[in-house]
Amino acid sequence: MPTTIPINRVEECVWEVPATGGMRVPARIYTSEKLLEAVMQDDSLQQAVNVAHLPGIQKYSLAMPDIHLGYGFPIGGVAATDPAQDGVISPGGIGYDINCGVRLVRTDLTRAEIGDNLTALNNQLFRDVPTGVGASKAIEKLGRSALEQVTLRGSEWAVERGFGIQDDLERTENLGRIENADFSKVSDHAAKRGAEQMGTLGSGNHFLELDVVDEIFHPEAAAAFGLEEGKIAMQIHCGSRGFGHQICSDYLKVMQRAVEKYHIDLPDRQLACAPLDSPEGMDYLAAMACAANFAWANRQTIMHLAIKAFERILGRKRSDMGLRLVYDVAHNIAKFENHKIDGAERRVCVHRKGATRAFPPGHPETPAPYRAVGQPVLIPGDMGRQSFVLVGTAAAMEKTFGSTCHGAGRLLSRTAALKQTRGHDVARELEGQGVVIRAKGRKTLGEEASLAYKDVEEVVNVVATAGIALKVARLRPIAVIKG
Repeated sequence: MPTTIPINRVEECVWEVPATGGMRVPARIYTSEKLLEAVMQDDSLQQAVNVAHLPGIQKYSLAMPDIHLGYGFPIGGVAATDPAQDGVISPGGIGYDINCGVRLVRTDLTRAEIGDNLTALNNQLFRDVPTGVGASKAIEKLGRSALEQVTLRGSEWAVERGFGIQDDLERTENLGRIENADFSKVSDHAAKRGAEQMGTLGSGNHFLELDVVDEIFHPEAAAAFGLEEGKIAMQIHCGSRGFGHQICSDYLKVMQRAVEKYHIDLPDRQLACAPLDSPEGMDYLAAMACAANFAWANRQTIMHLAIKAFERILGRKRSDMGLRLVYDVAHNIAKFENHKIDGAERRVCVHRKGATRAFPPGHPETPAPYRAVGQPVLIPGDMGRQSFVLVGTAAAMEKTFGSTCHGAGRLLSRTAALKQTRGHDVARELEGQGVVIRAKGRKTLGEEASLAYKDVEEVVNVVATAGIALKVARLRPIAVIKG
C-alpha cells in the first residue's frame, strides 16, 4: 500500500522524515527521485521511521537506496545506538541471515584464456560448492567442539585447515573474526543446524558468480585492489545459513520478553530489543558474533572449494592464475565502532542490515593493503546485469556512520517475480546475454530474475553522488551458480 508519510528533500540524493511523535531522531533516506517511487509503494519507509523510535539512537535512522521491506528494520537500514544513553540492540537490525556478506576474488585470467572451458568451469563449481537447502557434501559434519572453534575463530579456523592462506585473513573485514563470541549463548538447535552447513552456499539470493571487469572508474583504487579491465573476478554471496537464522529466531523470543521487562515502548513488535548492557543484550551480541564468525569461515571455505574447481578445469595452480582475495565484507551485522557525534567521539553500536561498511583512507580498521585508498565496498547486482566495486570515503563517516548500500535491492517480492516470469525460460534468456547459469531449480531463477531487482547502477550512482562511496570498477557477469 502506498505510504502517505511526509518526506522532504534535504540534498540532491537525501530525503528526510522529520522527527515527530515518539521519533527520537529524523529518518534519512539516500535515494533518487526514481528510486523513491518504489520506496513509497511499500512499508519500508514506515520501518525506517519506526527505527527512529529506538532508545539511544543517534543522529538519524538511515536507509540506503536499495531499501526494501524487511523484518523490523528495512533492508538497507542503518542505526547507531549509544550504550551510554540507554542504547539497545535489536536483532531486527541485523536480520535472520547474520553476516550475510560478499567476498570478491580477482584473477589474472581473461575471458579468452578460459575460452570454451567456461561451461565446464561453471559445472565444476556447481558440483564442488554445495548449493540449496540442507547439508554440505564437501565438508564433513562438524562435531560440537569443532563448531565451537569455528564460532570463536572464524576465517582463521578455515585457513588453519588448509581452506585458504594467511593473506586471505588480511583482506577480510575484522580479519574474519569478532572477538566477543560465546558459544554457550547458542542453543543446541542452532548448533545442530550449523553442524552440517559449513562450506555451503544456500539458496534464495545467494550465489557464486564469475565476472569480467568491464570498466575502471578509479584507477588508483583499482590498482590497489588488483582489478584490471578485461580480467576475470569471482563473487561469493552468502551468510551464516541455518545457524544464524536459528540464533536470530531464538533471540527474538528473548527480546520480546526483554521489551516488557525493561518497559521499552516500540511502534512495532518486530523491533524487539534489549539494552546493550543488559544480560539479554550481551547474550545476543555474543551469539550473533558466533554466527558472524561462522559466516566468515563459511565464505572462506567456499572460496577454497571454488579455487580447487578452477585448478581442476584449467589445470593451473592458484598462484599461477593470480587468484587472490580482494575483500570480504559483511552487510548484516552489528558492531561497536567509534564515530564523531555532536563534535565528540563516542563508541556506539552500529546496526547494518543490508548495508555495507565503507571506511575511508587512513582509518585504522581499513585493511593495511588498502589504507592509502580506502576500504573496498562490494555491491552485487543481479544475474543479468552488472555489479560494482566501490571504495569508502570520509564523507560516509560524517553522514552515515561509515555505511553505504549493499546491492541492487529487491523491487518485486519472490511471489510477484515468479508471476511475472511465468512462461519465461530465464536460463535461456541469460545464456542469450552471454551468462552461463546453473541452479537447483527453475523456481529460484524466476524469483531471482533481473526484473525482481532495482537497477544497481542507479543505486550506486546515488551513493556516489552523495559521496558516501566512490565507484572503482564495474563487473559484468558471465557465469552464475545458485541454490
